[in-house]
Amino acid sequence: MAWQGLRFALRDKGVAYTLVVSLILLAIAFTQRAWADLELLLVATALVLASELINTAIEELCDYVQPEATPQIGATKDIAAAGVGVCVLAWAGVILLETWRLLISGHS
Repeated sequence: MAWQGLRFALRDKGVAYTLVVSLILLAIAFTQRAWADLELLLVATALVLASELINTAIEELCDYVQPEATPQIGATKDIAAAGVGVCVLAWAGVILLETWRLLISGHS
């Protein structure tokens, strides 16, 4: 069932983009044997993907329970999306720092 949920989430372009960018940097960190960088990238990627999955589950549940738009459902979806936004900002910060460390500065 977990694979089915992940496959469902990968239909979202944002999730797919996150995964592709992360996999590229993870491969670079692995080939450079930059283990701490690899671990940081893994945690940041897991955080943002987990938040996306939880957000998707909340949205699906809200749509099932209340198919019509209501202020409470809208607020619930907005709060879940804000959680994703926080995680994406943290992920983007890690991606920028790791891109700098692994590709531009040459320090690992």
